[in-house]
Amino acid sequence: MPLRFAVAHRRKPPRLTAVNWQILQGPLFHVGGYYISFLGLVAFVAFYQGGLKIYTTLDNDYNDKMQQVLQDSKPTIATQGATNAAQIAVNPKTGELWCSVNERDGLGDNLVPDYITHVEEGGYYGWPWWYMGGHQDPRHAGKHPELKGKLITPDVMLQPHNASLGITFYEGKQFPPEYQGDIFAAEHGSWNKSTRVGYEVIRVPLHQTGHATGEYEDFLTGFVVDNEHVWGRPVGVAVAPDGSLLVTDDASDSIWRISYAGH
Repeated sequence: MPLRFAVAHRRKPPRLTAVNWQILQGPLFHVGGYYISFLGLVAFVAFYQGGLKIYTTLDNDYNDKMQQVLQDSKPTIATQGATNAAQIAVNPKTGELWCSVNERDGLGDNLVPDYITHVEEGGYYGWPWWYMGGHQDPRHAGKHPELKGKLITPDVMLQPHNASLGITFYEGKQFPPEYQGDIFAAEHGSWNKSTRVGYEVIRVPLHQTGHATGEYEDFLTGFVVDNEHVWGRPVGVAVAPDGSLLVTDDASDSIWRISYAGH
């Protein structure tokens, strides 16, 4: 039986300025999984603990790029077309880079699905000319037909406008064994869809293999009162030293701690 948690009250925990803050010092700059300034741009950084790779997102006009910075070498482009990669993280089991992506707006309620995926080196994910399924963005009709065949389908497709943000891999020991290595993702929630979606934390099972099969499930819910009112919007997720899950929420200004006590 999957674990599910629902927020049923508004009591706020004590206000904290930082939770489980860890700084990893690399040869080029300090990284800690937080937004930093990189060459004058806002970037998100993930550090591969093998000590050889630092990944960062860079927004360069139409081409959002996840760049891999190798020690003592020039930066290389890992992948392109993953617009608005809200967070990147390295799977500790496989060493693969993963990202949580907020896809484009302006194509209606039902387009384009947000997604969570591992990143294929040299891969192309569509932005801005195409989107998953080989569909061309009508705002760029007729442009770059040579890219259609290069389009990669993401591992896990989410509701359009879910606003998927923070992701983390569960390496704690508190939850049941089947949760080991799975992804938890914060879905901040839609702002421009007629029916609200998101406003939750989801679990993406990786089945102890490090690979997704496309499904995901609700994990933390209860923030939507009705289609006009919500009181919680998850932003980030992190695993605490005791194995519980921490969730930041910028609507109620809270940090939620989810623990498992067994049956």
